[in-house]
Amino acid sequence: MTTGTTAGMPPGRGGGGAGTPGRESGAAAPGAAEQAGGGRGAEAPTEVERELAAALADGGQDAVLDVLARTRLYVLVPRLHADVPGWTAPLPTFRDGASRRICVPVLTPGLLPPWHPEWVFRAVDLGELARIWPYDARRLAVNHGTPLAALIDAGPRRLRSWQSADARSGAARRGRLLTDAAGPLHGPLAHGLALGAHLAVHNGLVWNRLGAVYQDYATDRARLRSPWGVRHRADFRRRLDSLMKYRLVGRVQETVLRARHTLADRLGRTPTRPEWTEAVERAFAARDAEDRAEAHRALHRSVRYEERFRADGVLAPDRRIDTLAAFDLGRAVNLVRLALGARLTEPREAEQDVLRLVEPARRAYPSWADFSLGYALARLVHGDDADGTPGEELLYRQSLAQHRILTQDPTSPYRNIPWS
Repeated sequence: MTTGTTAGMPPGRGGGGAGTPGRESGAAAPGAAEQAGGGRGAEAPTEVERELAAALADGGQDAVLDVLARTRLYVLVPRLHADVPGWTAPLPTFRDGASRRICVPVLTPGLLPPWHPEWVFRAVDLGELARIWPYDARRLAVNHGTPLAALIDAGPRRLRSWQSADARSGAARRGRLLTDAAGPLHGPLAHGLALGAHLAVHNGLVWNRLGAVYQDYATDRARLRSPWGVRHRADFRRRLDSLMKYRLVGRVQETVLRARHTLADRLGRTPTRPEWTEAVERAFAARDAEDRAEAHRALHRSVRYEERFRADGVLAPDRRIDTLAAFDLGRAVNLVRLALGARLTEPREAEQDVLRLVEPARRAYPSWADFSLGYALARLVHGDDADGTPGEELLYRQSLAQHRILTQDPTSPYRNIPWS
């Protein structure tokens, strides 16, 4: 493995490389290997780049491959090509000026360039790259033009080692908090983006970015189509409006919690379960049998999971969860990010949409911890698996882990952005 600058795509955020796919590079800049591994971790935008810097400093190719196998890698694609139905554009290549080798350029998540309406990105993993590798390419050029640039050998024997690293990694890591050091970290926009942090952690994506991709262009478009039913801009605006008004979280489930909240205000204390059950039965007396059954299931699950939260030390004995609004507000952030990635909106409008979510969240919850538990409870109340089944237990453990990451990790926005 050798390191140095490469050419082949517009400049990334971390360096001065320029060009478009196919442009020939000049000589490799001296000192890139030292910069990548010389302890300058503060320049690495996310944890991925910090891990890559450490692996480059160590100098072992296996360590570098292991880092690359644990993350998504991004390939630049003209949007015109990406929009062709049923066709995948070939990997871009360029000739490195120093080695004279044909290279395939990729970027790690923290070094994507700014959003552009006509240039999009395709996410690939190391195993996929090995399977579709161009016969004439001999190097993988990672993060061209940045202090974290690397040229990785890609001969037939090396490609097998990529597949081995991919098998060891088990694909890109999910369930982790990724923060872009160059993105918003404080202030209203950071606060708004942090409302969507649960899904970002779940998918192993950067939480504080409105940029070139959410996951990748094709996936962003597919996720808008299903489950959101969004195929064009008008659909997106309607869905976002519904989420901002809490219309999608479940009218029955929300009514069940509001019945307890109203009764608690009248009694001056949290109602007992029989008192709450009676209030719910009154509220749903005129509803059909399906709504009544759904209401009783929502009440049962709310009691069950609040008790589990208390047993696990994340909900105080005298506290309760009065609204599931966090679920719609958090998903609204991610819908905006998906629409931006799919080019159904543009960055300035996306920022304004995210900013609009802050005040509704503050009205609904008194703290980040309460917001986070509201989001977690909504996931669990809507879960498809029956209580006590492996699927239900996995969903609970995932939800609890995400809550703990966001409320306990020192780098979490929930620890560093004031709620009010």
